[in-house]
Amino acid sequence: MTRGGGRLTKYMMPTALALVAAVLALTGYAMVSGDGTTPDSGKPGAAASASPSDGYAPPPDWTEPARWAALPRGARTDERGMEVGFPHTTQGAVAMMASSNSTALQGAYDNQQAQLRIFDSYLIAADRTEPNREAVELAGIDADRQVRRSLGLPAGSDLPPGAYVRTRVVGFKIISESADEVAVWLLSRVTMKAGETQKETGSYMRSVVAVQWADGDWKTSLAAYTRAVSASEPQPAIAAPGDPAFNSSSWNAIREAS
Repeated sequence: MTRGGGRLTKYMMPTALALVAAVLALTGYAMVSGDGTTPDSGKPGAAASASPSDGYAPPPDWTEPARWAALPRGARTDERGMEVGFPHTTQGAVAMMASSNSTALQGAYDNQQAQLRIFDSYLIAADRTEPNREAVELAGIDADRQVRRSLGLPAGSDLPPGAYVRTRVVGFKIISESADEVAVWLLSRVTMKAGETQKETGSYMRSVVAVQWADGDWKTSLAAYTRAVSASEPQPAIAAPGDPAFNSSSWNAIREAS
């Protein structure tokens, strides 16, 4: 589904390494390219395996979301500036996933850096191997190359002034939960602007994300992501907060914590 004339095109191609998919699910890696559709493959893990589908016109009967959540904040930021130290609760897990999946790429800060920060700050220690890091790093380089190509910029260049790609989580739906593992569908708004005088485009995407409690905090892991994907049917409709389908699909809207 789409609003605002934007197209979400998946710039991160599927890879045989499922861990890359697990990390990319946290980054919300789909980008806006401008012609009115959104990524929705019809399969679990849409953030990591999405493809374009038909867009939609906003329905006339916008309504207030029926379910709201004020998610807690992390207790601190780590040395990479990432929010950590979330409560050992379901809402704490969702807050970690929402925080790590809300990104703003602009200037010299790119996909590769965002993915590596997520890898270093949020991935469980057992999965932070050198081969896995290299796979995520290479996937980030490829994503950056394709984003710059879509904007008509040379590979390796910074985004020009006023240009950005932003992902903001606006809703979630629980897939499964226990004391030490939580899996959700995340609903994100992705916007893109090619420069100061360019029009912003945007749309919505959904993704499967899962975390487990380890070393005193919530961490993503290959094992948790694999379990989440196997349990993620049926898929909720992609629908903006205010669309009646948002409520009928049992999405929870997110309020900013005070």
